[in-house]
Amino acid sequence: MPTTLDTPARSAPNYTISAKLPDEMLIKWLYDMMLIREFENRCAQAYQQAKIGGFCHLYIGQEAVAVGTIAALNPDDPIVHAYRDHGHALARGMDPKVCMAEMFGKSTGCAKGKGGSMHMFDKPHWFFGGHGIVGAQTPLGTGLAFAAKYELEVLGKALPNPGVKDGDPAKKKVALAYLGDGALNQGALHEAMNLAGLFSIPVIYIVENNGYSMGTSIERGTTMAHDLMVKPKAYGIEGRVIDGLDVMELYDKFKPLVDACRDEQRPAFVDLKTYRYLGHSMSDPQKYRTKEEVEQFKQRDSIDRLAAHLMNERKNARGEATLSEQRFMDMQAQIKKICLESIEFAENSPIPDVEAELYSDVLVNPQPNMSPMRDYTHGAKNPLL
Repeated sequence: MPTTLDTPARSAPNYTISAKLPDEMLIKWLYDMMLIREFENRCAQAYQQAKIGGFCHLYIGQEAVAVGTIAALNPDDPIVHAYRDHGHALARGMDPKVCMAEMFGKSTGCAKGKGGSMHMFDKPHWFFGGHGIVGAQTPLGTGLAFAAKYELEVLGKALPNPGVKDGDPAKKKVALAYLGDGALNQGALHEAMNLAGLFSIPVIYIVENNGYSMGTSIERGTTMAHDLMVKPKAYGIEGRVIDGLDVMELYDKFKPLVDACRDEQRPAFVDLKTYRYLGHSMSDPQKYRTKEEVEQFKQRDSIDRLAAHLMNERKNARGEATLSEQRFMDMQAQIKKICLESIEFAENSPIPDVEAELYSDVLVNPQPNMSPMRDYTHGAKNPLL
């Protein structure tokens, strides 16, 4: 059994920062987590019906991580992610219809149907993609943070970006670079962390530590798995361990870290303990863990915990439950309707036009001494040779 979390049965934490937030913000967190789970359930069904092809990595069980961490940001703080990215795209504000269309490989998707499950991208919401190469997103996240710091300290004004007027003064930002625990062993991460520590780059590396790299438990593939804080310490970076199954506790511990990294323009590293209920991907038989293990973690389900808190413990100004049972049921109905409409939208959307899209958004015009790939056919002689 992975050591990503302590025993499932725990006493309720003493919420601090999140306890002072408006009721509607916490209800929105619950709504977003429920939306992600329903969306992913619909994706699983569509994949089984062969409507979604390729790889499909679902986020069920980890919803609190995306919602809690993104809630601590400003709308124009850049984010970059790996391949289990649908939940983050939705938490950041992507239209579920556009997200589902990308899952279906349709032209109305966020990447015009050419990216698919692993490549959600939403520039207006400062979400700079999911990435399929393990660990390769971490230098990109470092670069996004470096660019923001460069604008602030060298140029003094923001470069043209969504929602930024030319000439507007630059402001302090912090970037998030998410990764799985399997990426801890990739050289790209360590090179990026070395630069972040050396130049004090305001990026936070968030390890969504669900205990498994595909089917390999973290203890079998990563040194010092019991104390990942030695990793950032080697690069002079502050590290934190945070429970990722309680969105309020997560926010309480993560928000001050974000604020400090923004204010001091420095990096950080977070070992976020979480758990995925399903396999690594839809083709994963999950023979590396028991059903009993999964059920133990489901006892600490992040959605159930927040819903119970809002319906049974937290009271509004009138002394009533913050969230009524009727409103909770209405939220469920609304979310199901949104996800069904997203499926319908994706099914009815056109596939990308081959002539128009095959060579768009890629290198088309060959440079000297480069093979003219557009005109290449298998077995043909390269005309440049």
